[in-house]
Amino acid sequence: MTYIEGGACELVSRKQVTYKSFPTLATAMSGLRVPDAILDGEIVCLDKFGRSLFLDLMRRRRQHAAFYAFDLLFHDGEDLRGLPLTERKRRLRRLIRASRNERLLYADHIESRGVDFFRAICERDCEGIVAKHRLGTYTARPATWYKVLNPAYTQKRGRREMFQRQGDMAQLASTTGVQFIEVERGDRAILGKWLADEKVSR
Repeated sequence: MTYIEGGACELVSRKQVTYKSFPTLATAMSGLRVPDAILDGEIVCLDKFGRSLFLDLMRRRRQHAAFYAFDLLFHDGEDLRGLPLTERKRRLRRLIRASRNERLLYADHIESRGVDFFRAICERDCEGIVAKHRLGTYTARPATWYKVLNPAYTQKRGRREMFQRQGDMAQLASTTGVQFIEVERGDRAILGKWLADEKVSR
């Protein structure tokens, strides 16, 4: 989570622990020209292809970590959690585009062909995808989010238990009402190619 208020930025984990290992990222994010905002997302280190480097992130090897935002909870004094996900994403995209901040990235999405997309993610050695209901509101423990992890992901060392609990593609294909697919840890290179090749709805 990113909390921005009065020109200051605080990066906080889901367990409400403040990250102090990414001071340059917090400084860069504090430059957003907004009175206040709360963004949900993940801190990432990316390779030259836009793929996340999980071990680099854990070892704090890189000074140029970025924040991939996939949701906007508060903005300019307004609580957005009760709005549909698509509306929150629309506002988030506008905020990020206006910021012109290279360290703040927008996690884009597709709205169809989730199984094919998951296969493409696995072929490119990405961690996985997250499926969300496009009209869902934001809750602390979203019941309409489905993580589908790549069992062959090469960076899962030390996190094997999590990957053993991963859902399968059949669940994603048959889940009623889940129309919104988002890349786990926001792989912009893969997602950009997929959007271009498949011409799916953005």
